[in-house]
Amino acid sequence: MRLRSVLKWVSLGMLLYTLSAMVNTTTSMSIAASNTLTDEQNAHQQALFHKFDQLHTEQVILVTAANKKTFKGTLQIYNKQNGNWKLQIAALPVVLGKNGVGKIKEGDGKTPLGTYSLGTAFGTASKPTGLKVNYQPHTSQDYWVDDVSSNDYNQKVTESGNPNQHWASYERMDNPLYKYGMVVNYNTDPIIKGKGSAIFMHIWRASNRPTDGCIALSEANLLKVLQAIDPAKSPKIRIGTVSAR
Repeated sequence: MRLRSVLKWVSLGMLLYTLSAMVNTTTSMSIAASNTLTDEQNAHQQALFHKFDQLHTEQVILVTAANKKTFKGTLQIYNKQNGNWKLQIAALPVVLGKNGVGKIKEGDGKTPLGTYSLGTAFGTASKPTGLKVNYQPHTSQDYWVDDVSSNDYNQKVTESGNPNQHWASYERMDNPLYKYGMVVNYNTDPIIKGKGSAIFMHIWRASNRPTDGCIALSEANLLKVLQAIDPAKSPKIRIGTVSAR
């Protein structure tokens, strides 16, 4: 190859390298800028963290819907470390009640708003690895009672006989959507008949199919959440809207 051709290709290579470096630098600057909060966003975040500080917990599972009528939302997990709140799990998609959020009564198809403690994890499958929380296996003899006339209302009951002889309404816990799940302690202390029952985090049917009031995620994301929950931090789940978290 002639010297002039060699110099031409070397010059072209140096030009491409320089352009690549400029693009990478610009991209890095854009990413850094996109992660920088505006003053307004920072104020909202600090207000949210101030609310977290009132919950007597070091871990918050934050579920946020865009408004009260939507069934789609996100779930994030925050941990308090060295006095500061840190994001542990970034926004995961969830589906909520078919009639939105703001549960009032049994059968209204809404997910509760507010802050709640968490009950046991459960499932029809074996206990997943990495769980810190208690795990309760469920079988075909396990039911969750939503019969408002029953003293078993909003409780899990194991029954070997015919459930129809005991309750007018119930959920079978031997359910593919309950392969893994976790109880949200809504209407549990005290239990008020008719206020709503069987509020869980569980596996969704699909990303575009709502629940009857629960919080549902993909199986992979649900496992990620369950593995992140740390009972030593007294975790709480907080359910709200963008305008009122």
